[in-house]
Amino acid sequence: MSSSNGEKVKGVLEGTYPWTDQYRVNPGIVEVTDGQTLPKLFEPLTIRNVTFKNRVVVPPMCMYSAEEGYVGDFHLAHLGSFAMGGAGLVIMEATSVTLDGRISPYCPTLHEDAQVAPIQRIAKFIHAQGAKFGIQLAHAGRKASSPPPFHGRSSNLTPSPLSWTPVAPSPIAFGPDWAIPKELSKSDILDLIQSFIDSTLRAERAGIDVIEIHAAHGYLMSNFLSPLSNHREDEYGGSFENRIRFLVQVVNAIRPIWSKPLFVRISADEYAEGGWNSNDTVELAKILKDLGVDVLDCSSGGNIHGALSGVSITSHPGYQVPYADEVKKKTGLMTMAVGLITEPALAEDILQKGAADLIAIGRQHLRNPSFTLTAANALSSTAAPSPSTSTAPLLPTYIPQYAWSIGKFKI
Repeated sequence: MSSSNGEKVKGVLEGTYPWTDQYRVNPGIVEVTDGQTLPKLFEPLTIRNVTFKNRVVVPPMCMYSAEEGYVGDFHLAHLGSFAMGGAGLVIMEATSVTLDGRISPYCPTLHEDAQVAPIQRIAKFIHAQGAKFGIQLAHAGRKASSPPPFHGRSSNLTPSPLSWTPVAPSPIAFGPDWAIPKELSKSDILDLIQSFIDSTLRAERAGIDVIEIHAAHGYLMSNFLSPLSNHREDEYGGSFENRIRFLVQVVNAIRPIWSKPLFVRISADEYAEGGWNSNDTVELAKILKDLGVDVLDCSSGGNIHGALSGVSITSHPGYQVPYADEVKKKTGLMTMAVGLITEPALAEDILQKGAADLIAIGRQHLRNPSFTLTAANALSSTAAPSPSTSTAPLLPTYIPQYAWSIGKFKI
């Protein structure tokens, strides 16, 4: 293959196009004419040295499609589609910092150098669409070695050739019929902190724009945070200060070597008596802000099995937004709202009320990878222009390969 042909192939694989900049369009940016008001969902946001073209975030969603921790073509198509659809930030699913920290045998990791290139390939494609690319660094804790949910099993108790013994701060199973995890030693904990450092350095080489530390949903970080899953009697258990120590040490280890935005995902309330609650979350947020965390991604639940919690939760659109709102108002830390936010009007309302700075929209992007562009159309059709100004509709930009056919392509 000639050098010139090799460059052409390389460009196509990386999502760049053999066109002049005259034709290049950045999907997910809304065009406004004089006097029109830009929906807040489409306002740019700069955090540290990274500018997001809009406030729409595709959050991490497990796909159970990696091979021995490596991502492949599925992940390129899956994650790339959201960037083509206009999202400002696309975050790759929970990616373990160790091989035994995977949720399932089919989840990705970033525990070895050879995994940088496949992730970098995705990053280059997402960047070519004008979006930013994040990764959620994680460890599954006592929920590790679980089967994919669509395999018909609901716990990690049944051994298989692909399973392993999970680890946790204490040897307490997640719930009935779940494996009892091995208790981590202090040496194990220090090794895990080093694994987070190593994965962060690999994320930098892969072209990642945002790192999110996964401290939610019953995985390792949240196992440490909760007094219901952490019964340790050393400096990592007991008091609030001790239970947050592992997360604090990881943040302190990552922040000096990571100059870009750092997010933390938290279960703001685990919905169990005597467990982690929203007051704890606010106190933690104050500490994380001082340590240099930029955004708290406010989810909930997942650490206490439903059969043990004794609490019934009724979810509804925006049901977790109050957690993001409380943290933002009480600490000044930027927040991301998440949880059944399926309508553009609800996303816009959350931002207009100052309850969050970013909106994470997951399942709705699975239903419609171009949700961001759909939202732009919906908000432009309902937005009232200012008096004596243009009544022309706001126009979302599509990638040019689609736009000419849709009829919105402008040169």
